[in-house]
Amino acid sequence: MQRTMYSVAELRQAIDRLPRVHLAAVLPTPLEEAPRLSDALGGPPIFFKRDDLTGLAFGGNKTRHLEFILGDVLQKGADTVITGASVQSNFCRQTAAACAKLGLRCILYLNGAADSERQGNLLLDHLSGADVRLVQVRQLPDLTTLCEQAAEEERKAGYNPVAVDLWRGIASLGSVSYVDCALELKAQLEELGLLRASIYLSSATATQGGLALAARALGLEWDIVGISPIRTDLVPAEVVANLANEAAQYLKLDFKVAAADIVNVEDYIGPGYALPTAESREALELAASTEGIILDPVYTAKAMAGLIDHIRAGKLDPSQPVIFLHTGGTPALFAFNQWFAQSQ
Repeated sequence: MQRTMYSVAELRQAIDRLPRVHLAAVLPTPLEEAPRLSDALGGPPIFFKRDDLTGLAFGGNKTRHLEFILGDVLQKGADTVITGASVQSNFCRQTAAACAKLGLRCILYLNGAADSERQGNLLLDHLSGADVRLVQVRQLPDLTTLCEQAAEEERKAGYNPVAVDLWRGIASLGSVSYVDCALELKAQLEELGLLRASIYLSSATATQGGLALAARALGLEWDIVGISPIRTDLVPAEVVANLANEAAQYLKLDFKVAAADIVNVEDYIGPGYALPTAESREALELAASTEGIILDPVYTAKAMAGLIDHIRAGKLDPSQPVIFLHTGGTPALFAFNQWFAQSQ
């Protein structure tokens, strides 16, 4: 008979069997109530899970991912990490910093113009000593081929590289890290006497996959809503479910997460991936002016815009708490200074 429920102790033991490096300065991250934001929206109780405070190179959710991804990299004896994403990628910024901390070479393929200003995350990539290669591709998944080609070249040069594809393979260890985070959050909610909650986050990949896996494994009454920053035809729910299920294999759990279990909303992307919107600006300014919490314009602020819209539309039970998982991204804010000036 297939098991569908695990205890906290069983999940903790499964997680602790995996290789891990400790990169975060703060774990568990705080769970903070946001009463002024809730009052401003006339909505349910809102709490921020402050994963922007993990600490590595200004923090964020990718620090948790990298504790397990790079733990595996080091166990394999690799000396070089190759990955790619957008020019203001939070994953690449934290990967560069983690590699510097661990003495690993880091090669980044960033989708952006050759004359991109060294601001925000891109500045931090360079400061961390990464080999930054600016390229222009039609869509982000196309970077996978470039990373794999670079890995082959590095092998010929005598290095032992690992290419990290954000949508598959070793990246699923990022989902393991958010099973770990879910254990933290469960304990924090229980301290407050809360059993049911809605969880909103900016996600299209491993973070949401890990939360979904943990909720299923523990039988939690969590409604997990991902506000996708990228079109779901590019990164569909099947990708999130696959990352969760690969994480389940790492943890030796005997069940699967279905794509139907993944809720990703693409209504708040606006003109395109990594481009700010009027709604994300309102959300960013509201969070800052009511709670002093800083979001970024294209990931967390879009997720907050989705939450704000859902509250205003009456889609949420006003008595049920909402957890906003703040996944970080703050350095990217400074790359949009001209956009803020022009839109005033």
